[in-house]
Amino acid sequence: MLSWWLPENVSTYGPDIDRLFYAIYYVTNAVFFAVQGTLIAFLILYRHREGRRATYTHGNTTLEIVWTIIPAIILVVLAFVSRETWANIKGRVPPGDVLLQVTAKQFNWEVAYPGPDGKLGTDDDFTQDNDVHVPVNKTVRIILKSKDVIHSFFVPSLRYKQDAVPGHEIPIWFKATKPGKYEVPCAELCGFGHSGMRGWLYVHTPEEYAAWAREHHAGRTP
Repeated sequence: MLSWWLPENVSTYGPDIDRLFYAIYYVTNAVFFAVQGTLIAFLILYRHREGRRATYTHGNTTLEIVWTIIPAIILVVLAFVSRETWANIKGRVPPGDVLLQVTAKQFNWEVAYPGPDGKLGTDDDFTQDNDVHVPVNKTVRIILKSKDVIHSFFVPSLRYKQDAVPGHEIPIWFKATKPGKYEVPCAELCGFGHSGMRGWLYVHTPEEYAAWAREHHAGRTP
């Protein structure tokens, strides 16, 4: 399977997303080349020729039914195939080993960890901009919020993207499988400074994350 043009996948549900992506990619490519091939064939077959008169045709009802039913079937199949993956990522948020809150605003990510009391929204929270620190192979739960306009929390290497909507607290989760530094851009046009709204996800080994959490009095491990 081609993967050189996608960022490295480092999440547990990334392979499922990639499989769906490639299924849709190959289907749309097949349709594209079929349509373009038909167009070229018709350009050649029905090009202007001296002495041949143009004729009017109302169309072909059978063909119209076929090219309506086939795309409908493809869409229904893709919907059923993707349903379980969608439910696992969006609908079934598992208990988290690490809890934090990400608040989007023009034009940065505000990242908050519970302090020693283990609760978000209290005076001992540790807060910083744009940097998200998590341990590898642990379930991370994030409460996603927005202070002003719609933003989109996008981590290409996790295969995850979720809009941050003002007035809503949206639970999201992931489990990163490889330590490293990964880009977190905003994927929703959110104003003049949109292009500069970028953060970083730092995935640490358990030892590195424990040291970071102790240093900043941040995070909790239930």
